[in-house]
Amino acid sequence: MSGAPTAAVLERLLGVAITRIEALSGGASSATYAVDAVGGDGAPWPLILQCAATGSVPEGGLPRADQARLQQFAHASGLPVAEVVRVLGPDDGLGEGYVMARLPGEALAPKWLKLLDYAPARGVLTQQCAAVLARLHQLPLAGVAGLALPSGSTAQALDRMFANYRRFGVNSPVFDLAFAWARERVEDRPAVSIVHGDFRSGNFLVAPDGLVAVLDWELAHLGDGHEDLGWLCCNSWRFGLWDKPVGGFGQRDELYAAYEAAGGGPVDRERAAFWELFGTLKWGIACLQLGDDHVSGRLRNVERAAIGRRVSEVELDLMHMLKFGSV
Repeated sequence: MSGAPTAAVLERLLGVAITRIEALSGGASSATYAVDAVGGDGAPWPLILQCAATGSVPEGGLPRADQARLQQFAHASGLPVAEVVRVLGPDDGLGEGYVMARLPGEALAPKWLKLLDYAPARGVLTQQCAAVLARLHQLPLAGVAGLALPSGSTAQALDRMFANYRRFGVNSPVFDLAFAWARERVEDRPAVSIVHGDFRSGNFLVAPDGLVAVLDWELAHLGDGHEDLGWLCCNSWRFGLWDKPVGGFGQRDELYAAYEAAGGGPVDRERAAFWELFGTLKWGIACLQLGDDHVSGRLRNVERAAIGRRVSEVELDLMHMLKFGSV
């Protein structure tokens, strides 16, 4: 996507002048751009353009238009989410995506997890994250009726993940053992909550005094709210701060207590632990996927190749969890 055509498209869509477009690190599935616009009143209008990295969402994924509508529903419900300005259409030439407000704050977790300026934020993030998840999981499903939010049983998700693992032709004894462990303990429950699906350090916008916004809703689906609690505690999202299991900044007991106090319902510790291991295994398969994307030539990208090499880290985490119950 070149800068000049994109600027012309955005100027036509938004009816404003575009003065800058800068590619940002958008993660494995998104291409993200910072956009500086000037409104009709001459005031600066900072925006974000986010598109699917390959131009379209993979089969079974949440369409970007529906992702935008979900974010807008969350924003209207009082959750800390950037307001969506415009959803891209098929004739715009930019693929699936949308434009949203650009909020101030730091998205790079290694910075806000370790810099002294963000110490006040780290002190309140556990409570804030618990409150956001409690509110999200209590939102009425009627508010997302008509959106293509994936749903299905936990057992089905586990089977799909195993089939995906097998297609890479990789045999990992640790992954095999983790799949067997999960199959023995999987419990299917009704999909009663909107689940963010990627609620973790790295997907938060953080200011020195606390949480600004929750980012990257492309993995949202209907399911068990415990999945978000477990995913937030996976070791990969602690960025080296392994002794603070909640995203590298907090403790599980504080998270669970704050979630319950905020109206999220009682937390089943065993279910949360199951989802933490499930999430760790899921990240391991994602590492395989991203590495394979690069090696196969489907989407050559240094970031994907580097993430693919992290499979061994996930294997270590899984072994530790299977032996000791947690990391």
